[in-house]
Amino acid sequence: MMYVLWRMHNVLNHQNFCSFNATLMLETLRGKRMMFIGDSLNRGQFVSMVCLLHRSIPKHAKSMKTFGSFNVFTAKEYNATIEFYWAPFLLESNSDDAVVHRISDRIVRKGSINKHGKHWKGADIIVFNTYLWWMTGQQFKILHGSFDDEEKEIVELPTEDAYRMAMKIMLRWVKKNMERNKTRVFFTSMSPSHEKSIDWGGDPHGNCYNETTLIEDEEYWGSDCRKGVMRVIGEVFSKTKVPITFLNITKLSSYRRDAHTSIYKKQWNPLTPEQLANPASYADCVHWCLPGLQDTWNELLFAKLFYP
Repeated sequence: MMYVLWRMHNVLNHQNFCSFNATLMLETLRGKRMMFIGDSLNRGQFVSMVCLLHRSIPKHAKSMKTFGSFNVFTAKEYNATIEFYWAPFLLESNSDDAVVHRISDRIVRKGSINKHGKHWKGADIIVFNTYLWWMTGQQFKILHGSFDDEEKEIVELPTEDAYRMAMKIMLRWVKKNMERNKTRVFFTSMSPSHEKSIDWGGDPHGNCYNETTLIEDEEYWGSDCRKGVMRVIGEVFSKTKVPITFLNITKLSSYRRDAHTSIYKKQWNPLTPEQLANPASYADCVHWCLPGLQDTWNELLFAKLFYP
């Protein structure tokens, strides 16, 4: 119901919301690079985009390869690539390994976007995201200097201030490295999770497990979505002259408590008898099923790309 209401909202506001057109998208990408840069939620949007396009490409004319932090889908007949680059903070961090990155004590190096940014140059369409990895508390650790320094100078900033720093550095990088008349740059807002069913009046000990319906309260805002971070994005983006398009998926996604991978995901470690007896204890209420909600994010991206 809320998905229908959201589409109606677009119509009432005279927005041309068009269905995803794989052929048009591929023709637009001919000879180009499209990059999704960020965390595993952006990787999900990358996979969604590949799934939306690959059926229009013969089997012999496409490939998917992984190179360290890169996942690269190639549409050979179009001389086009759709890529995902792992950089959960955009800046250099101690969580940059594409495989081994489950680090609880997260640290970001100040002003260090070029470690990753050198790999993004030349892209024609870029979709950034970064949010979830910053949410470790009210303070966040920032490294001054290098991770190789024997004695490290680490300061703690309020999370919103650390996030603001990252947004400003990202925009400076875009301004310096992107061609204004060639490159389209997007930023995807925070992806909500549904790890506390008490947020929508459910079991105080539950989460998204076994949820099969949408949240129908149009005013719903989950405790996982920090409004201070949204305000930071609004403040920084409103002051910049850098041409970046904001892809606001937060509110529409917040209704979809039913759309997460839940227990239907790869388990990296064998489940214990205690976990098996309580499926909610290992349900993934952060990531999303495909096909699913992230296809809608790409429909929004398509609309913004062709009908800005």
